[in-house]
Amino acid sequence: MTRFETGNREEAIKYKFTLKECVFGDAAFYRRVAMVAVPMIIQNTLSNVVGLLDNVMVGQLGTNSMSSVAVVNQLLFVFYLCIWGSLAGAGIFSTQFFGKGDMDGVRYAIRFKLLDAIVIMVIAGVIFFNFGSNLISLYITADTPQADRLEIMGLAVAYLRIMMIGLIPFSLTQVYASAMRESGKTTLPMVASMIAMVVNFVFNVLLIFGVGFFPRLEVRGAAIATVISRFVEFAIVLIGAHRPGSQYGFFKGLYHNFKIPVTLIWPILSKCLPLLCNEFLWSLAQASLLQAYSVRGVHVIAAMNISGTISQIFNEVFLSIGNSTGIIVGQELGADRLVSARRCAWRMASLSIMSTFVMGSLLALAAPIIPQIYNTTPEIRHLATSCILVVATAMPINSYANVSYFTMRSGGKTAITFIFDSCFAWAISVPTAYILSRFTNLPALNIFMIVAYSELLKCIIGFCLVRSGVWVRNIVKNA
Repeated sequence: MTRFETGNREEAIKYKFTLKECVFGDAAFYRRVAMVAVPMIIQNTLSNVVGLLDNVMVGQLGTNSMSSVAVVNQLLFVFYLCIWGSLAGAGIFSTQFFGKGDMDGVRYAIRFKLLDAIVIMVIAGVIFFNFGSNLISLYITADTPQADRLEIMGLAVAYLRIMMIGLIPFSLTQVYASAMRESGKTTLPMVASMIAMVVNFVFNVLLIFGVGFFPRLEVRGAAIATVISRFVEFAIVLIGAHRPGSQYGFFKGLYHNFKIPVTLIWPILSKCLPLLCNEFLWSLAQASLLQAYSVRGVHVIAAMNISGTISQIFNEVFLSIGNSTGIIVGQELGADRLVSARRCAWRMASLSIMSTFVMGSLLALAAPIIPQIYNTTPEIRHLATSCILVVATAMPINSYANVSYFTMRSGGKTAITFIFDSCFAWAISVPTAYILSRFTNLPALNIFMIVAYSELLKCIIGFCLVRSGVWVRNIVKNA
């Protein structure tokens, strides 16, 4: 350990690493990463595999059914990211409090998360209930045949109304699971998610197609299966957190004398608000991108849905490494090991990029194969394959941008992450897609490719910000 491993932020930032230090870690480092990242990778990969199977099952019902589910899931994606973003603000404190060894501080952060999640859940429920059909209609182009338009709208509204029930267990599960991950103990959330995935898959088969005594509910069956699985997941996480002798000791007394010190409310809120706004605006940007692509026709939504579902499985490795970066680097900052935090950040970035060469190659190999199992037109299959290949080649770019985001967030620099993430999307990605889709004759694939590769500029910005050390801060030192 160098004399700058703890304390003195200015000297820690000036500390010069060798190239080997930045790229390669020792065995202890990779063991630590594996403990945090591997359960996340397994959980999220299996979740996405089940999502793919669900997608294929809905796809067997026809293009309109698949498009209706894709539209609603894009709207729900905005809600999911709002939950994750708002919880992440308190999670910065939870992670650093855990690194500091302050379990009361961890409990305060979890209580804040509970209140935060309930508020967002209620707001989302009101919006979806009152304006759901208006939002869905934005994705159905004017030239869509009237019969198809009515069918897509009817299916999408029915799917959304059922999925709204699942907002409750989803939100509460994220509060508990995020706290578990921030402590570095990610096994229980993984197990709960895996069991929920099995439940979801089984009920999908039974309710979508009406196997045995179960009714054939098609799209509505898919929604019911998802809601059931979310209640199962929440029950497992809740019981595991509060059972006697649990390894998650910070949940003990969580609801006893339920309070949050006044001096902590604004510091946590000041981190939550930028992250909430960031995730909301970023997810809205992704919804806007899909809407821009949909100008080329409903078939583009179906192709993007296939591409996104498949690509997410292979993206999950670098996404989980990025999430792990926030946990590992945050714990180092909370323990006041500032040089170690910087070293970990560079090593995690190297690991993330290296993982994409493997996963990107596998995704490229899968690109021509998986779309063929969908019950849709050859045109949609071909477009989906081409989009997947674009995602595969852009994977290293996306991985570095992702790990840069989590590195800056670990030090509480939420205002900078807001500019880096959602402001970039609205200043570069969305205008590019909007202009090209409305004022040129470029095919949807070309527009998608240009937007994907524009992330290279984001990588350059991320590199400069991480290198500057602006994020190297222990925000719980005096808390």
